[in-house]
Amino acid sequence: MTSSRTAHPERCLGAARTGPLTFNHAEGGSLRRLGGPFFVSPTVDRPYAPTTVACVSVKKATASADQVTLAVDEFVQLAALAASSDSPAAPILLRRLARRYRTENGRAAEELVTILRAGPVRGAAASTPDPVDVDSRLPLLRREEPVAMRVSPIYDDALSAAIQQIIAEHLRSEALYAVGLAPTRTALFVGPPGVGKTLAARWIAQLLDLPLLTLDLSSVMSSFLGRTGSNIRRVLDHARANHCVLLLDELDAIAKRRDDATEIGELKRLVTVLLQEIDRWPEGSLLIAATNHGDLLDPAVWRRFEAVLEFPLPTAAARAEAVRQLLADECVDPVVTEMVVAASDGSSLSALEGDVLAARRLAAIGDLALDESLLEIQRGHIERLSQPERIKLATRVLSQTSMSQRQVSRLTGVSRDTLRKRADDGGTDAQ
Repeated sequence: MTSSRTAHPERCLGAARTGPLTFNHAEGGSLRRLGGPFFVSPTVDRPYAPTTVACVSVKKATASADQVTLAVDEFVQLAALAASSDSPAAPILLRRLARRYRTENGRAAEELVTILRAGPVRGAAASTPDPVDVDSRLPLLRREEPVAMRVSPIYDDALSAAIQQIIAEHLRSEALYAVGLAPTRTALFVGPPGVGKTLAARWIAQLLDLPLLTLDLSSVMSSFLGRTGSNIRRVLDHARANHCVLLLDELDAIAKRRDDATEIGELKRLVTVLLQEIDRWPEGSLLIAATNHGDLLDPAVWRRFEAVLEFPLPTAAARAEAVRQLLADECVDPVVTEMVVAASDGSSLSALEGDVLAARRLAAIGDLALDESLLEIQRGHIERLSQPERIKLATRVLSQTSMSQRQVSRLTGVSRDTLRKRADDGGTDAQ
């Protein structure tokens, strides 16, 4: 007997009862339960909950001719409906089912992994304009699509590995879903300005081939504080409906410690709003928050992020690689590049890039060789240093480059006698 497909995916009662669903023709089209969760057919006179999460057993049919199990196709439709709901329990349940059916029903498991891989259903919301502030009518988001970066960012080995781990999880999410796991949903980037936090978010979005939506939390503050929470909700609701990487920049502008006596009550309530919205972030997309001041964040904020990445100031090796990339098309004396690397100790890569760009401009308008303009930019920095700082810098440049004492003295204004004395003392300030 051919199965009569009467179960409707939009009409379900939840997962409280057990038993594989069967359709009994002999009993006038009623549904029976044999030990697993079930969905209700239109013949049952009960109210329905359209977004209720439910699951159906798809074991091979063993019932008699008048009882047939619900088809895999219908099961997959129901799973897709569950995945499209706002309930955070939906993907958790679907992951468990995918893991369970790996051995019992391979096709059902594969379909579940596909649904999880696609993430929440992005319908009309995905084509709606980006939200704007009600008062100013200015955009609340910056959209970059597609993300295009010419060179890969430069980080130390540990940080690079952590970033690549996040990328790999999303590129191979089906492997995670198949064993009941999910890729990282939320990540917190912490570090001083200019160390590459935003660059890392752009790099991740580019490799995942996803748009990057950026919300600057320092600019989302409405003149009417009560509307700031509404702005945040609207932005995150919009981002949830789009398969994207969402960057919450300047997180510390809102997510400050709630025990800070200098903050007013409304700002403290915004922290709660933000935490609730982060908890609701769906699987399949990635939310990244960035802060320059991790010490200002509310302790509860840290616990909301599945991954926390620390972005330190660049090492000498990282600065050398950055200079190599920035001057790749130029003929520059290696001694000068060594000096730039040594002199930039304690600086961010963003500051280093700014120096090279300024030197290029100076060379262009002053009809100078790039070597000379690079040295001129460094002299400008050195002139603003105190004498002890100049001596420390001169000692470091002398020990880390092939520059002579005469060249270092001319550049820094530190006498050769002082440099010789430092060299005789072992250059303790060179590190």
